Amino acid sequence: MTIDGFAAPPALVEHARRFRAEGAAPAPPRVAATVLLLRPAGADFEVYVIRRVAAMTFGGMYAFPGGGVDRSDSQTHLDWAGPAPAEWGGRLGLAPDAAQAVVCAAAREVFEEAGVLLAGPDRSTVVGDVSGDEWEVARQDLEGRRVGFADLLAGRRLTLRSDLLLPWSRWITPEFEPRRFDTYFFVALLPEGQRTRDVSGEADHTMWIRPADALARAEAGELTMLPPTLVTLAQVAAAGDLAGVARAAATRDAATPVTPRLDLPEDGEPRFVLD
Repeated sequence: MTIDGFAAPPALVEHARRFRAEGAAPAPPRVAATVLLLRPAGADFEVYVIRRVAAMTFGGMYAFPGGGVDRSDSQTHLDWAGPAPAEWGGRLGLAPDAAQAVVCAAAREVFEEAGVLLAGPDRSTVVGDVSGDEWEVARQDLEGRRVGFADLLAGRRLTLRSDLLLPWSRWITPEFEPRRFDTYFFVALLPEGQRTRDVSGEADHTMWIRPADALARAEAGELTMLPPTLVTLAQVAAAGDLAGVARAAATRDAATPVTPRLDLPEDGEPRFVLD
């Protein structure tokens, strides 16, 4: 990662060249949400990252827990704490119902993929350990779409703590990718008493790591990451500490999308640049 852009993995370069040669129309992006889970680490902090299995879209890449907005995320009978959907809509550049769906997707995905539940018995508390067998059955039912997120929370008389999610940014997958996402990035502090678990079948490795260390390992070629992950890690690292991350989130533009563009010069190294 330099001021000129980002080196592009060969597989993505191949996709881009084929897309240009075929003159194909870009696939419509699917709305998605992803969450940077953060936790204190001495005077510093760590972020939770997962490596997508090779068979998946963006397989082999380290990223944050997340995924596409599901139809059930737009249900309106949630017990809701934090900013109202209309206020979320203002931050995300969406209609209130669409904003609610994105926030619900963020909370649902972090439970499905990391076993962390951003909900509590009331508007000021959060559930504790959710790693027991009963919770794991509930998580699997959610992941298998046998139950909706709203129904899961209602069945346990829990309130969605939307205030635990802080909006950070929005990224749209480049046009040459066969599967594209319009992804809203959030940050959230790991709730006290909860712990992440490697429960998703979509990851083959997970870890907590300091953002600066993740960037250094990516630069050394030890970790493979796409531009949204690299840029976001650099941004939260620059915030200094967890309090700094929260202050930065309060003023960030999470509505205007960033779209990496792959520059394919006739001679020279293909690189991502940001539009």
